[in-house]
Amino acid sequence: METDPAVPQPQEPGPAGLRAAGPGPGGTLAEPLASLSGSQLWSRGHLLTEQANALSENLDQLDTAALVELFCENDRRPQEAVAAAAQPLAEAVDGIAARLQRGGRLFYLGAGTSGRLGVLDAAECPPTFCSAPELVQGVLAGGAAALLRSSEGLEDLFGAGVADLEQRGFGPGDCLVGIAAGGTTPYVLGALSMAKAIGALAIAIACVPTDQVAMPCDIDIRLLTGPELLTGSTRLKAGTATKMALNILSTGVMVKLGKVYGNRMVDVAVTNAKLEDRALRILADLADLSRQRGRELLQQAEGSVRLALLMAAADIELEAAQGAMAEHGPGLRSALAALGAQLPASPVPAESAAP
Repeated sequence: METDPAVPQPQEPGPAGLRAAGPGPGGTLAEPLASLSGSQLWSRGHLLTEQANALSENLDQLDTAALVELFCENDRRPQEAVAAAAQPLAEAVDGIAARLQRGGRLFYLGAGTSGRLGVLDAAECPPTFCSAPELVQGVLAGGAAALLRSSEGLEDLFGAGVADLEQRGFGPGDCLVGIAAGGTTPYVLGALSMAKAIGALAIAIACVPTDQVAMPCDIDIRLLTGPELLTGSTRLKAGTATKMALNILSTGVMVKLGKVYGNRMVDVAVTNAKLEDRALRILADLADLSRQRGRELLQQAEGSVRLALLMAAADIELEAAQGAMAEHGPGLRSALAALGAQLPASPVPAESAAP
């Protein structure tokens, strides 16, 4: 398979990298991952995500209660893996937020389960944070059809990830989170290589250690959940840890962008009865407004909880609130301070919160 010479190819794995199933010097992969094709079978058995879990060797012989207990016990590992990756996750939140504050966008990209998890997290951002749909995008190998019918064969196309990003106008000011549980997916590696080449922020998420697979990136997040109870099924612990990491990334970034006050989603999109109720409760809790007054103010603020709170606290009209937010925002806290206003029920300061 031909690759674009303008896009740097992944470095050839070292002795701990992919091993050729057939003869080869040192048993290492003699060609870059970009050249993988269906006719070239490389052994990935040494990868952490492909190893057999000794705890589930008799999985098919367990009674139901024992099977469920085994899964419950083993599913503690994703939390531990995410906690161990706290530092690169924090770096990623700050790096993404800085780019988005300058007008950039965030792209999650992957194939199979990894890609679907990215699409899921991206799809949750507009209703939760009232963000523009194009601000956080999920890119899945095979497109929308692959959400319902698996298209895992497409992950072997190194140039496909690059093409999918180019189609969306991906540029130097944007951020890419390339997700590949086993770290070897050419679709993801190609996209990460392209992101680094043009100066975009390239972030990798994988569930194998760096000494097994190196990935081209600026920030490397490794979620080491260990072998799956069902060997190789990375939709299990690896998928759980990945979703936890994406939750942290998107929520952390939106906090940095001023879309949260205390722990309230003050930019929630009021698009249905449940979300209208949540918006009215936020107004009641933070601004001490009755539901009737809250609904009136929310209508005046054209559905913006953040603007409604500012209008209530500073006793100003919508146009003045919009101007204050444009000048002193985007965070509600900074706009309130600039106007010398305060919400009657401000969140408890962190130092006063219960341990």
